[in-house]
Amino acid sequence: MTSHANAPRKGWVPLALAALGVVFGDIGTSPLYAVQTVFSIDHNAVATTPGDVYGVISLVFWSITLVVSIKYVVFILRADNDGEGGVMALAALARSSVRPGGRRFGLVMVLGVLGASLFYGDSVITPAISVMSAIEGLAVPAPGLGHLVVPLGAVIITGLFVVQRFGTQLVGRFFGPVMVLWFAVLAVLGIGQVVRDPAILRGLSPSYAVLFVVDRPFVAFVAMGAVVLSITGAEALYADMGHFGRSPIRRAWFFVVFPCLTLNYLGQGAMILEHPTSARSPFFLMAPGWAQVPLVVLATLATVIASQAVISGAYSVSRQAERLGYLPRLTVRHTSRVERGQIYVPAVNWTLFAGVLLLLVTFRSSEKLATAYGLAVTGTFLITTTLFLLLAESAWGWSRGRLLLLGVPLAVLELVYFGANLTKVVHGGWLPILIAVLVATVMLTWQRGRTLVTERRVEKEGPLGPFVEWLGTDPVTKVPGTAVFLHTDKDTTPLALRENATFNHVLHEHVLIVTTRSANVPVVAPDDRFEVDPLGDPYDAIDHLTVSFGFQEDQDVPQALAQARERGLVDLDPAEAYYFLSRISIQRGVGREMPAWRKRLFVGLAHNAASPTEYFHLPEDRTVAMGAAVVL
Repeated sequence: MTSHANAPRKGWVPLALAALGVVFGDIGTSPLYAVQTVFSIDHNAVATTPGDVYGVISLVFWSITLVVSIKYVVFILRADNDGEGGVMALAALARSSVRPGGRRFGLVMVLGVLGASLFYGDSVITPAISVMSAIEGLAVPAPGLGHLVVPLGAVIITGLFVVQRFGTQLVGRFFGPVMVLWFAVLAVLGIGQVVRDPAILRGLSPSYAVLFVVDRPFVAFVAMGAVVLSITGAEALYADMGHFGRSPIRRAWFFVVFPCLTLNYLGQGAMILEHPTSARSPFFLMAPGWAQVPLVVLATLATVIASQAVISGAYSVSRQAERLGYLPRLTVRHTSRVERGQIYVPAVNWTLFAGVLLLLVTFRSSEKLATAYGLAVTGTFLITTTLFLLLAESAWGWSRGRLLLLGVPLAVLELVYFGANLTKVVHGGWLPILIAVLVATVMLTWQRGRTLVTERRVEKEGPLGPFVEWLGTDPVTKVPGTAVFLHTDKDTTPLALRENATFNHVLHEHVLIVTTRSANVPVVAPDDRFEVDPLGDPYDAIDHLTVSFGFQEDQDVPQALAQARERGLVDLDPAEAYYFLSRISIQRGVGREMPAWRKRLFVGLAHNAASPTEYFHLPEDRTVAMGAAVVL
């Protein structure tokens, strides 16, 4: 069972309420711009006639039903990696179920990298489009304030990223109540219009979507590129599963979010049928005049919450990628003593901030940003579907018929979404592609360079067994105390240990070589965390300890050693031990294993990686770094 299997015991209602803010913030704010964008594309190619309006509302409803309700809520949430979700976690889970060394083994992680790269594109665009779409509502009651949209957006975005260092709990306590109010308002606004024009309920029939596609295939195809905006944020259902558990997310979706979204989209359709000119801003025009300014304030709060969820997701994806070997060490700060998932990654935070602010001042409207939004979302959909089907076949033994029954409809629908958004490449769709290419290049370059550096380092280190035997015959000076050498494995000799013994002729009375492992699961159980090896001689005072961490865990070595001591696995006091790091200085060579530009990129990434002293939580006053140069 997953590590979050006990979540329902705490009561699913509080967890479901909390999930309304974190999980559903993005998809919950889609009504602000989705329908509006559909009717504003290509010089009103989508008309405000009953046929087009019913067709659009039907496409929106059935897109939400098929992609979110069926694909994600029913099926994808089953694919949990020790209770955690997200595209990188899914890729790691799928990789563990396929044959090592085969074509699928490499494919699943490449897909995971691409999915993560697209998620970063989503993380840059979501705060910009969400906040701007809310503030643009000011132009409805007060058209003269339209020029304040960008400055106000910049102030809100800046404040959002500045407070990240204090942790999501700073705004997290308001997530649930604000989003409960938000979804209630969505439902109330929609019900008012549906009561006035019950005929809009026809839009729930799939026949109107089919008729729209048959009668106006090109227009429907173009419209699909904007309809997909109604399901942005669906990936968050899966990515944030580890925080709340599967059941609370499912119940919150079916009992609250899905009905409220449906009512609001129906209401917008009814509004456009009654007042065709309202297609320019159907969401805010559904509200009476006195309520429009308060609605803008509420919408802004909701979009800040939606942005917070995406930013937090970017932190989690970054740490997962780093643990899996696709990013260099990152400085990660925990912002909560209770919730291990609440982290702050400064490098990711400020990179996202720069990207969001650049988009804000470049595109200057949510309508223009919407053209860039779809590709990141639809690309992630396709990758998630592919990874899930690979997992279902290899790990769960699904038959080919069952795979086709689920995969073909989803593939057709998501390929149409993707194709419709490809038509917008020159109008802004290039943006998420550019971000994804840059991020994927960084991740794949780091993974490849790390492999090559490891090979070079192993040549310098030499085997550990013969070195330990040599220590027994060499007259090295024993000094009191315990030395902990952090090293990558137990087969080769830590460079710091070799240099200390061969050049300084000094060895501590007790030597412990520690190897940290990133497991293929988010959290490692205490019984599986440690593995002790006396290296063949239990009396030579040189032992090896392997410590396994999940890709969601903090690699705190002194804390792990304290836990190993409590279990009687090692005899040392972490507070008194000295820690030795084997520093590798990477220099570019003339080898052709990697192009010169990728070598420069790798070296730059290595130089900017987090300090291992800080990364492993080592005491600075008792940490010594020694090493050698490696030519790449």
